[in-house]
Amino acid sequence: MTGELSSLRLDKWLWAARFFKTRGLASEAVSGGHVHLNGERVKPARALRVGDELRIRKGPQEWTVVVRDLSDRRGPASRAAALYEETVASQAAREQAAEQRKLARMAAPHPTHRPDKKSRRQIIRFKTGGD
Repeated sequence: MTGELSSLRLDKWLWAARFFKTRGLASEAVSGGHVHLNGERVKPARALRVGDELRIRKGPQEWTVVVRDLSDRRGPASRAAALYEETVASQAAREQAAEQRKLARMAAPHPTHRPDKKSRRQIIRFKTGGD
């Protein structure tokens, strides 16, 4: 963490805070509208300051975080977690979404084993409508 920074590029901070594995992925997410700064869609080079609120959507997960510190270096996960504070509503929403995904997985039928050769041929015949 570096206290002497007053502002930092958004994509660089997302990379340092470990939301994305590379700056390129962070930049693509911001350009694609998956990251909003203070409720607005922004560009990757937008200046980020302490106290700003970010909404980050990555796949089925969505975080709402408040920036607590700025860092232009990617460090260990413990230091990266100190760069932001997730809102209580965001934590509750993510936990609820995870529970719903878990229940949906449990409701879907799963085979106990892989089909053998004869079963695969039957499945292929059924799908293609063959003889």
